[in-house]
Amino acid sequence: MLSRACKSPPQRRVFVVGVGMTKFVKPGVENSRDYPDLAKEAGQKALADAQIPYSAVEQACVGYVYGMADCALALGFEKMYKRGLETKFSDRTNPVDKHFEVLVNKYGISAHPIVPQLFGSAGKEHMEKYGTKTEHFAKIGWKNHKHSVNNPYSQFQDEYSLDEVMASRSIFEFLTVLQCCPTSDGAAAAILASEEFVQKYGLQSKAVEILAQEMVTDLPSTFDEESVIKV
Repeated sequence: MLSRACKSPPQRRVFVVGVGMTKFVKPGVENSRDYPDLAKEAGQKALADAQIPYSAVEQACVGYVYGMADCALALGFEKMYKRGLETKFSDRTNPVDKHFEVLVNKYGISAHPIVPQLFGSAGKEHMEKYGTKTEHFAKIGWKNHKHSVNNPYSQFQDEYSLDEVMASRSIFEFLTVLQCCPTSDGAAAAILASEEFVQKYGLQSKAVEILAQEMVTDLPSTFDEESVIKV
């Protein structure tokens, strides 16, 4: 009786049936919009893509939420400061303080922007350990810019050669401006549905099943004072 009572409930199949996204723009521009407008556009586009009414959505979530529903709208948005990831709140602990401590212990901190130092130092350590070349990291930026050409929602849609990426303005160590992600304002949404909901609304032809998912938080090894890569 005990083992029968402790059995996990059967897993339900989950499908993505609609997605929506705003165009991502540079923070602080004249036509930038606030959270409600960004969220509204992304959500309405997701509903239009799914071709279902808003009344069919049982829950709408922003962040990590656990709940049972046949149809839910997952929404994310960001509105950043014009100068990027500066510290704006001095009355609370910065959530990445521990990560910066690892950087200080390994390489120290210079006058360069702090976030590029974090990623650049991880790359530097990777080079020292595995012989990685600067071209390997530059190819990531080259690939991403190449993809942006076909995405109308990208903040930038210019394609660059590998040489142009490597020769662009230096930000920190080997990192150049065309290898760094920009600050952006924008939003995106997805509608998730159960198998029963997909069948009810005839969405089989557009439904994309989620076969697996995983979520993890920082591990103790993340704060290993000997390695920036794990940060």
